[in-house]
Amino acid sequence: MRVEHQIRAFEQILKDYKGVLPLHRHLFTYFKQNKQMGSSDRRWATRYLYSFFRLGKALSKLNNLQRLAIADFLCHDTLSLIISHYLPELEESIGASITDKIAIVKKKFSAFKIEEVFSFDTELSEGIFKGDFYRSFFIQPDLFIRVKSTHIQAVVDQLQANGVSVKEISATTLALPNGTKLEQVINDPRLYQIQDLSSQYTGTFFGPKKYDYWWDSCAASGGKSLLLHSLEPNIELLVSDIRENSLNNLQERFQLAGLKKYHLKAMDLLQNNDQILHHYEFDGILLDAPCSGSGTWGRTPEMLYYFEKYKVENYVKLQKGIAAKVVKYLKKDKPLIYMTCSVFKAENEDVVKYLTENFDLKLEKMELIKGYGNKADSMFVARLIKQESSAIDANA
Repeated sequence: MRVEHQIRAFEQILKDYKGVLPLHRHLFTYFKQNKQMGSSDRRWATRYLYSFFRLGKALSKLNNLQRLAIADFLCHDTLSLIISHYLPELEESIGASITDKIAIVKKKFSAFKIEEVFSFDTELSEGIFKGDFYRSFFIQPDLFIRVKSTHIQAVVDQLQANGVSVKEISATTLALPNGTKLEQVINDPRLYQIQDLSSQYTGTFFGPKKYDYWWDSCAASGGKSLLLHSLEPNIELLVSDIRENSLNNLQERFQLAGLKKYHLKAMDLLQNNDQILHHYEFDGILLDAPCSGSGTWGRTPEMLYYFEKYKVENYVKLQKGIAAKVVKYLKKDKPLIYMTCSVFKAENEDVVKYLTENFDLKLEKMELIKGYGNKADSMFVARLIKQESSAIDANA
């Protein structure tokens, strides 16, 4: 039977996957090594695995195939063989809203508790409505791109000509179905940047001025730097990261975007970098800090399943340590922009409190960006202003 074939593929990949790599990277490698799997097999295996992980730890006493059928019912409005085989009585409700589907599952499986989907009792940042947040894990986030306002109509025309559903969020932001093959439908990669809606919103906190010197201290592949540059092209920019492969990706993105005026350094920000930065003073510092990523688990639901609570404390130590090192290079009256893609209070408001209590930083504003209401990631951003020299020696 076809359903048995799909079940076997799902179980084999699930057994092989340990949560070390992001799921999309593991699947890429797995499919490359198992070329006998056709495109349909790969598509269904991918759907089932992502559905399965979106259930988190809810209904953990049921077997994996029962849990998969429930998860796939909650996540999709199209039927699958798994749903038809294990939950045929729910087929007629496949097009119902997520709220109605959750009620249907609760009625059939009395042990189902939606709060067990996100099973961490770590305190959430202020403003998160738990019901909406938990339900969002069953909804695939959109793919967002940032486009110059002068080019947005040309990009929309190309997308629509290729049958891609597109929603204009703003004069510079488009929302597309996740999985859209942009390289196949937009003929010039210089016309857009892939960047989540919430990540784009953090730019409202930056406030760069002409001829400023800014430092993107944990630059990764450069998304925030490109956003900063789009807000004020006439700035000088230093980008750094501990991962050289990320900086290689950054240079490719910068080249495509036409960003040429920047300095690049590979640095471990937990170390003393005075020999590298001894004469630097910045008009603004972006600190997109390493974090749990809990605000992005709608895109990476495998983390919802495999993440361990103790790691939050480790990230908090890292965030505080990095912030202590970078703030000494900030000019007086200039902003430190602290950001995470976490929904945990310990990584967000509590770190900001630590910074204001231990350094001469004054909180100007902060916000938990609730992306789950817009099929986007959730993020935290705070703008802190340097008052005097730091109260703590960052090299201690």
